[in-house]
Amino acid sequence: MIRVLFICHGNICRSTLAESVFTHKVNSLGLAHNFEIDSFATSREEIGNPPHYGTVNKLREEHIPLVPHHAKQITWKDYERADYIIGMDTANIRNLNRMLKN
Repeated sequence: MIRVLFICHGNICRSTLAESVFTHKVNSLGLAHNFEIDSFATSREEIGNPPHYGTVNKLREEHIPLVPHHAKQITWKDYERADYIIGMDTANIRNLNRMLKN
């Protein structure tokens, strides 16, 4: 099982969009059984909130199903279990590195 995590600041826009697009692609290729896909925030600002309406609208426009999701912050346990962690920009990668220093 390959565990892929997408990371952004609030986990309601970019990382949720990436999670939905990647999940759709994996499902379309019949590879879902090989992957565990999730997304997380570096901040706590949006914890519990659903995806942003702009994300929902863009996915709908592209005919890509929205993965059911509520924002959550990454933990050390998530980090340890991941095979790939994809930050949505350099600020998110910097925050992730700062948060998860051992």
